[in-house]
Amino acid sequence: MIIKNSEIALPNRNELISLDIEIDQGKLVYIGENLDGPDIIDAKGLQVFPGAIDPHVHFDEPGYTDREDFYHGTSAAASGGVTTIIDMPCTSIPPVTSLENLRSKLEIVSKKAVVDFGFFGGISSQVMAADYRKNMAELAEFVMGFKTYFISGMDTFGALGLGQFQKVLVKAKTLNRPVLLHAEDPGIVQELTRVEKAKGNSWANFYCSRPESAEVFAVVKAIAIAIATGAQLHIVHVGTGDAALLLKDEKNVSGETAPHYLEFSFKDFETIGGALKTVPVVKDKGNSDVLWECLTNGTLDFIASDHAPASTEQKNTGSAWSDYSGIPGSGTIFPYLYSEGYLKRELPLSRFLQVVSENAAKRYGFWDRKGSIEVGKDADLIFVDPKQSWKIKGEEFLSKGKTTPFENKTFSGKVIKTMLRGKFIYNSETGINVEPGYGKFIKPTVGGE
Repeated sequence: MIIKNSEIALPNRNELISLDIEIDQGKLVYIGENLDGPDIIDAKGLQVFPGAIDPHVHFDEPGYTDREDFYHGTSAAASGGVTTIIDMPCTSIPPVTSLENLRSKLEIVSKKAVVDFGFFGGISSQVMAADYRKNMAELAEFVMGFKTYFISGMDTFGALGLGQFQKVLVKAKTLNRPVLLHAEDPGIVQELTRVEKAKGNSWANFYCSRPESAEVFAVVKAIAIAIATGAQLHIVHVGTGDAALLLKDEKNVSGETAPHYLEFSFKDFETIGGALKTVPVVKDKGNSDVLWECLTNGTLDFIASDHAPASTEQKNTGSAWSDYSGIPGSGTIFPYLYSEGYLKRELPLSRFLQVVSENAAKRYGFWDRKGSIEVGKDADLIFVDPKQSWKIKGEEFLSKGKTTPFENKTFSGKVIKTMLRGKFIYNSETGINVEPGYGKFIKPTVGGE
C-alpha cells in the first residue's frame, strides 16, 4: 500500500512534509518521494499524523459495563484518531492486582477491542495486606506500570498510606516499572468534604472539598518519597498549576494532564453541571493557563483523557456529591489538542507530536513499535482534514457515555480516517470498519524505550 499526496508529521520536525508512505504487512517500510505500487491511497488535502496514544482510560470491563465496555470505549478512541490505549486496573471486577485477574480480564476484552491496548497493574490496600511483592513481580512483564491512590472512593481498590506507597516504589524500582499516583491528600479532602457536605450540595461545595492544596500537598509528599527511593513516579491527571510546576526538573518524575483541566474551571459548573464532574475537580481558571504552559515547555510530559463515562442518569442525580465522577474523553483527546493546541495556541508540531503520541510510548516502553511515523514501526496513522470543522454532539459518540462537558463546542480539523497496523479501522462516513478483536494486547519492552 502506498499513501500519496499527503502532508505527513515526522518526529522532530516543526513543519508537515509532502512525502509518500509505503506500508507492508502492517508496518511502515519506506517514506520518500514519488513512490508507486499496486495499491494507491490518495490522501490529497489531508494531513497524516502518527496514531494518538491515550495512556489513561477506564473501559470498565468486566464488572461495570453499564457505564462502558471495551468495544464501545475502543471504538470511541478510534473515532478520534487514538490507536493505542492503556486501561486502568481499578475500574473492573476483579481489579487487575494479580496475574490471575489480568489473564481473566484479557480473555474477555481481547475479543472486543478495535484498537491496540495495554494494561496497568494496580496496588491497593487489599494487595498490601497480602503478598504485594509477589503480585507485582508476576504482573511486571505484562503491565506498563502500577497504579496507586492516596485517596480512593472504591471499596474494591483501597488507597495506600505513605509507608505502603514507599514499599511499592522500592519494589517497582527493582522491576523497572513506573508507579502511577492519583495525588490528592486524604486528610485535606476528607476533612473538607465533611465540612462542605454540612453546608450544602452545590458545585461550589464540591470544589471547595478538593482544593488546589490537596493536590499540591500530595505531589510534594510523593516526590519526596520518589527521590528517597530513586524509583520512577508518574502523577496522573494533574489539574493544579502549582502541582504541575513541582514536576519541573525532577528526573524520575513525570506527569500528565487532561483536556478538561486545560479547558474548564470550576465556574463552568454553573452552566455545565454534572457533565463536568471529575476527581480531581477542575480548579480556578488561572490553573489552566499554567497547565498549558507546562504542557508546552515539557514540565508536563503528555496528555491523557482519563476516559471514564457514565449514563446520563448517573451524571445528573441532582446533587454535586452523588453525580458520577468521570467523563468520556478518548474520542476527543486528539481533536481537542489539534484544534486548541496545535492550531489555536500554535503549539509547535514537534511538541504536539510528543504530547499526543511520542512521550507516552517512551514512558511506558513501546516506543520501539509505536508513537511516530518512522520506518519499521506499526502503520498507525491519523488522516485529518484541516479545512473541516465539527461540533461536538455527545449523542453521536461511539462510547456508551454521551454526557460531555464539550457539548456543542466546535473543533477545527476533523479526523477522516484512522489506520491501525496498516488497516483502516475507522472512517468518518462509515464508522468502525473492523470486527471486535482486531485490537491487540501489547506489553512493554524490557528496559523501557
